[in-house]
Amino acid sequence: MSFKAILAFEDGSVFYGKGFGKEKYDVGELVFNTSMTGYQEIVTDPSYKKQIITFTHPHIGNTGVNMEDNESKTIHASGMVVKNFCDKPSNWRSQATLGEFLKKNEVIGIADVDTREITTILREKGAMNCCIASLSVISDKEAVAKAKAFEGLKGMDLAKVVSTDKEYKWNEGVWPENNKFNDEYPVVAYDYGIKENILRLLSEHVGSVKVVNAITPFEEIIKYNPKGIFLSNGPGDPEPCDYAIENIKKFLENKIPIFGICLGHQLLALAGGANTYKMKFGHHGANHPVQDMASKDVFITSQNHGFAVDENTLPKNIKVTHVSLFDKSLQGIEFIDRPAFSFQGHPEASPGPQEIQILFEKFSSMVKEYAKT
Repeated sequence: MSFKAILAFEDGSVFYGKGFGKEKYDVGELVFNTSMTGYQEIVTDPSYKKQIITFTHPHIGNTGVNMEDNESKTIHASGMVVKNFCDKPSNWRSQATLGEFLKKNEVIGIADVDTREITTILREKGAMNCCIASLSVISDKEAVAKAKAFEGLKGMDLAKVVSTDKEYKWNEGVWPENNKFNDEYPVVAYDYGIKENILRLLSEHVGSVKVVNAITPFEEIIKYNPKGIFLSNGPGDPEPCDYAIENIKKFLENKIPIFGICLGHQLLALAGGANTYKMKFGHHGANHPVQDMASKDVFITSQNHGFAVDENTLPKNIKVTHVSLFDKSLQGIEFIDRPAFSFQGHPEASPGPQEIQILFEKFSSMVKEYAKT
């Protein structure tokens, strides 16, 4: 059953629509995502913590949800904003409606709003703080006040909030075979908000992976005699993550192979001496062209980030490997004097469909080479 809902902006503007999912209110940074498919993977991506997602594709919910495609154990987004919500999905893999999925995870959505207008606002003004709410819970004036009170993502450390409480071993490969991989090389993955398909691809390329909490110190990790360190994606501002940056510096000093993506890419750059900045509205979607600077090949990539590395601050021992063809923002780096590289997008996703997975092959080669030393 739908309910009266509101999307209130920090500047006082409001959109009224039909709510679905949980009758509640929540606040976060409103962003837009241009993906045409994959809404289940998107809302369960921990990188969307404290964000409300506006989907530019007009029909959301058509394929329902299933228990295999989640990227984490729960929904991390603060809310969903859609044009047309489908509560009668048609797909052979569907096990529940999107509305049921949101309600189970206590997340609110709003439909029947002009997502084209909202996207235009965000492109012109940048990502904005918003409140998404059921009008049975708070009034429109209260919703605007909640939006204005939200502190924003700048300076917010969310990596340790979404990280795993306990370390665990992952050895499952990609769908549909989901093969099990035995120990091959000791590789440690830092969970800053890691997606499960990333772990599947890591296992496919390096064997079983030990996943650890975001704040696990270097001294604990080095006891495992790791042959590779993976720095995962995650939400929030990278600069406050001092614990991660200090750990990465030590791994760099010891010349242990490092592969970072998304937030992990930004943290690696910070550890190397570069700076990051808050983007106007970020990159959120599965249609982002990225160019390899060496081969000049162009990859269509999945992206989800609101912060980026400032290319102008890169030290001389770090080279640019990939650049966005949308806005020329930095998409990849590699250390000249260390076995470390990173990529801003999400190479485990498949919009291209899978050619960017060569980055996992590169990491695998580095791990195997290091293991010989």
